[in-house]
Amino acid sequence: MAKRVKKSAETDFIKFLGTAGARFVMIKQLRASGGIWISYKGTNVLVDPGPGSIVRCAASRPKLDPGKLDGIILTHRHLDHAGDINVMIEAMTEGGFKRRGVVFCPEDALDEDNIILRYAMNFPEKIETLKSNSSYAIGKFDFTTSMRHIHPVETYGIKFNINKTSVAILTDTKYFKQLTYFYQCDILIISFLFY
Repeated sequence: MAKRVKKSAETDFIKFLGTAGARFVMIKQLRASGGIWISYKGTNVLVDPGPGSIVRCAASRPKLDPGKLDGIILTHRHLDHAGDINVMIEAMTEGGFKRRGVVFCPEDALDEDNIILRYAMNFPEKIETLKSNSSYAIGKFDFTTSMRHIHPVETYGIKFNINKTSVAILTDTKYFKQLTYFYQCDILIISFLFY
């Protein structure tokens, strides 16, 4: 007689692999800088894989398997947000042997001074450039970008929904009034650099 196995329910979560913002905190690792892992309806996305992202995945309890990532979102090219982008692309694609996943990043992350190394550019199924006030989807996960932030490099925040709860990540920017319109949400995660 066949044994019936109860299928476990999918777990939706947001897990901080680090909250270090600004170069000073990242350099001294006063707080880890691994980014934010979001799992929604079986789709796994990593936002801003800063230095140590791969280490923080391994140290997580339960461990997070980067080989299960469906996508990586890079809000901007600064190292405290993008230091492990190539490592995580390699991990997501099992060293480039399994072409899979999508990387979303601002266009300037792919200019002549690429933050994504040339050899890793063909590992994901797709690299999609982010634009202001646009919508994107990967698996069961979709998100919208904010207007361009006031920051030295091309920078966008994101907003998404988990279980009917709107969650936004307000990344590096100088304050300007339009921020208050886009970032109306149930939960706001703020990358806070200076008081």
